[in-house]
Order: sequence, then structure tokens, then C-alpha cells
Amino acid sequence: MNISKYISDKISEVQTGSFTQSVTKIAIISIAAGIAIMIVSFAILEGFRNEIRDKIFSFGAHLQISKYDTNNSYEGAPISYNIGVSDTIQGIKRIQGFARKTAIIKTEDEVLGVVVKGVGKEYDLSSMQHNLEGGKLIAFNDTASSKDVLLSQAIASKLRLNVGDEAIFYFIQNPPRARKLRVSGIYNTGLEEFDEVFVLGDIKLIRELNNWPDTLVGGVEVVLNDFDQIDEAAERVFESMNYDLQLEKITDRHAQLFDWLKLLQKNVVIFLVLIIFVATFNMVSTVFIMIIERINMIGVLKAVGATDAQIRQVFYFRGLKLTLKGMLWGNLVGIGFCAAQYYFELIPLDPENYYMDRVPISWNFGVILILNALTLVLTMLAILIPAAMIARIKPVKAIKFD
Repeated sequence: MNISKYISDKISEVQTGSFTQSVTKIAIISIAAGIAIMIVSFAILEGFRNEIRDKIFSFGAHLQISKYDTNNSYEGAPISYNIGVSDTIQGIKRIQGFARKTAIIKTEDEVLGVVVKGVGKEYDLSSMQHNLEGGKLIAFNDTASSKDVLLSQAIASKLRLNVGDEAIFYFIQNPPRARKLRVSGIYNTGLEEFDEVFVLGDIKLIRELNNWPDTLVGGVEVVLNDFDQIDEAAERVFESMNYDLQLEKITDRHAQLFDWLKLLQKNVVIFLVLIIFVATFNMVSTVFIMIIERINMIGVLKAVGATDAQIRQVFYFRGLKLTLKGMLWGNLVGIGFCAAQYYFELIPLDPENYYMDRVPISWNFGVILILNALTLVLTMLAILIPAAMIARIKPVKAIKFD
């Protein structure tokens, strides 16, 4: 039997309403609150990051290759689909072509300028599926170009269009050309730079308007296996592609959004450091109080031959029990709140300010385990600070202590 653990269990059986019991409850609550807040904070932060990144990726892949041109217009010079880059390069998941063309949409009452982004069958529209407010994705044909287009909720509201309605698109070129297209679906990302500008259509339509063969595209997007490896993958792609092309990372193209996400992450990290500091400080205070209240016991244990290490273990086991109890409650509260928000969407948001209509939750149990391990380690290290004073306690003075 471990005598230190036995004594620790015995002194934990304090009387109801005692001062030590009140202090230990505060310690448990502080650790539980810290764990719960950290779990919820990281889940929401990752949810925000994933939601916004998915919305950005629905309009562009990690890397974009286009003709080298000083003109910053949406329409660029065409390039061949064969650009010297293939999915055999390490880190590349998919290569997909696209083309853009400016147009004016005219209805009976409204006129609005937009940019039509043409995509093909090989283009991954799975992320756009999550943004659909109504209707369905574009139905591509094997031969002729599809007449389906996806409008944003903002554009559809301005033009008073619904799913299934038709509108005339006047494409800006010489001579201008017009096409009657049908609204197959309406999307909403909450990001104004996309929702106010882009309409998704068939790349075959743009090739017809520009008299391009099937081998030409306006640009090529490169989808990576891991977004975190974008810098390394960009270097490999740049070395492989043709010399007359330019490469742009999505983090540069939408730098403002990604900088905002980095700033948000830094603020959360600082906030969590303060939470851990408060939780560990409360545990230090709790152990100090338990030692002072048990001065007589410590003197008696030393008088009968107990070593300082054995006495320190008594309070170490007591602190460990309090920490584990707080961590248990913290995990139950934190994971429970995240589950309730994930399944029932209890807390809404204003899409105009937060780019989404509810608080997002992202599950990462690896992060949860790290948070628990970090809290446990730091709290246990903090307990060593008050436990060190045990060596200074003299048995004769401790037994007479009152």
C-alpha cells in the first residue's frame, strides 16, 4: 500500500462547510472552467478557419497559374492546359482549368455587371455544394455548352431572380454577344468579394464566345493535399511550369482574409495562456492552504520518521485528484457545449459581420488531448512550488503550531 496516497485520501474527507473544502471547490471549478473554455475556443476558432477557407476554396484552389501579364483585369490571355505541371508532383491532388469573362445581366427591371467564371466537369464543386441556398449545381453536357449558371444570393436579390428563371447575359467583347442562361442554383458564401461579383457557368460557353479550342483555358488551378504545405508545393510547381506563366498562392490573392485568421489565432492563444495561468495559480494557492492547515499533521509525520518526499507525495496526490476531477467536468461541459452547437446550431451570427449565420464547430480530438495533457503537466509542476516548503517545516514547531 502507498502510505502517501492513503493519507491523501484520508485528509480529503473533510467536513462539509470547512474552509479547505470551499478552496478545493474553487480550484476544481477554475480548472473545469479553464478546460471547457479552451476546448470551446479552439473548436470555434478551427470552425471559423475551416468555414472561411472552404468558402475561399470554393472560388479558387490553393495555387493559380495564368499567363504572365501586367494587366489586372479578370480576363487574361489564354494558356494551354498542358503547362508542364501534373498531379505526379509531390503534394498535388488535382489540376483543374477555368476561364473568366465579364458580362452584363439584364432582366426586365434590372441591369448588373458580373464576372462569369467558367468551369468544367473535372472542376471540384463539392465545396460549393455546402454554399447552396437553393437549386442544384451546374449540369454539364458532353457536347454542347450548358446553359446553367450559379448566382449568388446577393446578385439574385438585386436582379429579382429565382431558381429556374432565365436571364440574358451580354458578354463584353467586340462585337458583343448575348446568351440566355438559366439559374440552376443560388449560393451564399457571405464573402462580399465573391458574392457581389462572380457567377459560375460552363467553361465551354466561354470557349465558344472567345473562339478557343478545347485545349485552351483562362488559367489552371492546383489543388493540394495539405494546405499547410502550400509554400513548399508552390516552389515545386514554379520549378516545373513553363517560363511564360505566373504562379499565385491563394494566401497572397486573399491576403486580407488570411491575415485576419492569423490575428484571430494569436488572440486566442494569448487568451488561453492567461486561462492556464489562472488555473495553475489557483491550484498553487489551494495546495498552500492545505499545507498550512495541515502543519500539525506534517510535524507528526516527520516526528514518526516520514521523509519530506513522502509528505510531498501526500499533497501531490491530493492536487492530482483535484486536477483530474476538474478536467473531467471541464471536458464534459466543453465537449457537451460544442456538441449542442454542432447539432442544434443554438447560437446564430450576423452573416454580414462574420461571413456565416451560426457559430461553427470543428472537431479535433487531437487538440483536445493536447489541451488536457498541457493542463495536467503544468498544474502538476505548479504543485511542486508550495510542496517545496515542506522541507523547511521543523517537527517541534509544527506540532506546536496553532
